[in-house]
Amino acid sequence: MPRCEHPESYYAATARGLSDHPRLEGELSCDVCVVGGGYTGLSAALHLAERDYDVVLLEAERIGWGASGRNGGQLNTGQRKPQGELERRLGAAAARQLWELAEEAKATVRARIERHAIDCGYRAGGLNAAYKPGDVRHLVESAEHLERDYGYRQLRAVSRAEMAELLGTTIYHGGTLDQGAGHLHPLNYALGLARAAAEAGARLFENSRVTGAGGPSAVTTARGRVKARYLVLACNGYLGGLEPRIAGKIMPINNFMLATAPLGEEGARALIRDDVAVSDTKFVVDYYRLSADSRLLFGGGETYSSRFPRDLKGFVRKYMLRVYPQLAETAIDYAWGGTLAITLNRLPCFGRLAPDTFYAQGYSGQGVALTSLAGKLIAEAVAGTAERFDVFARIPKPSFPGGTLLRWPGLVAGMLYYSLRDKL
Repeated sequence: MPRCEHPESYYAATARGLSDHPRLEGELSCDVCVVGGGYTGLSAALHLAERDYDVVLLEAERIGWGASGRNGGQLNTGQRKPQGELERRLGAAAARQLWELAEEAKATVRARIERHAIDCGYRAGGLNAAYKPGDVRHLVESAEHLERDYGYRQLRAVSRAEMAELLGTTIYHGGTLDQGAGHLHPLNYALGLARAAAEAGARLFENSRVTGAGGPSAVTTARGRVKARYLVLACNGYLGGLEPRIAGKIMPINNFMLATAPLGEEGARALIRDDVAVSDTKFVVDYYRLSADSRLLFGGGETYSSRFPRDLKGFVRKYMLRVYPQLAETAIDYAWGGTLAITLNRLPCFGRLAPDTFYAQGYSGQGVALTSLAGKLIAEAVAGTAERFDVFARIPKPSFPGGTLLRWPGLVAGMLYYSLRDKL
């Protein structure tokens, strides 16, 4: 069987620390078996190994092969939903717990980067750009709410004129600047977590797709089997039919990115003056940032089928040109796509299938920070302290209407409706 390689992308072309891990052959025993070699699984393996658990991690492809190695690289503040909405839906106490954990999530990422010298080019700062005039008020009110009620003072309002100076485009009506946010090279971050987990004693296996997971003692692949005391399912958008009991609670969707040719320092800073990450308020979000070698990395558009567009460069380029028409003659060197998982309420889906089986999934585009936290909380829960894991596990976990078979038509109709609203 040929080894799987990472899909072609700017991230794969600039990966640092790629390391081959063996395919699982035969039978192993361990304390914890982790299924999935993305951020959640790697973080869980690392935190568990540091607690002296014997950990085996099984990845179907390569470490960081999925969304963890292809995403926009943005480390965002809070949950996917604003704090005011969380307060209304979950209550003030639960909303505050989720806020504090989200702040810890960002700190966990930064601490891991520093502690393990992960060469992923982390840089601070994020702009929230208002695509419609009415969005400005919502962003500013949210920033004021966070400062007043949560003591968060790293957000400030940005006027329309200043936004044009910061971004070199006039399409936005204002927004907020978050100095507590940031951005990084996502694949290199994943590879750094893998190195740290292996150094802590975790055993990592690639090209070892799990074909059955009937419990910790019955995890099978094409060539091997793992017997464990605990099982962690960390598959997210690539869960497939492995565990039907939680498959209907998430919906895999595809996002797409491109990387321009190098623009030079001056050309890059003409687009994003202060080298911050940017995301807008559209339902189908545009998100972009600069690379370490002065390219624009731009994410735009999504699809809801199992197939990617044939012309990925052209597909994403049209979204980029709506923001930066001055790049019409700029070459596109890379374009790629990846699959993430959303939930119906856009909040993470954590839980147990049995006392010895944990899962975390459905980060809905907020995964760079929250996945690293998820692994930490899973390790705590396995060790017998589940209070913080249960803050997420208690969030309602509605299934998509129609379950795994009929969820697609309703999702597509809803997504198309809201994407049309972006154009109004």
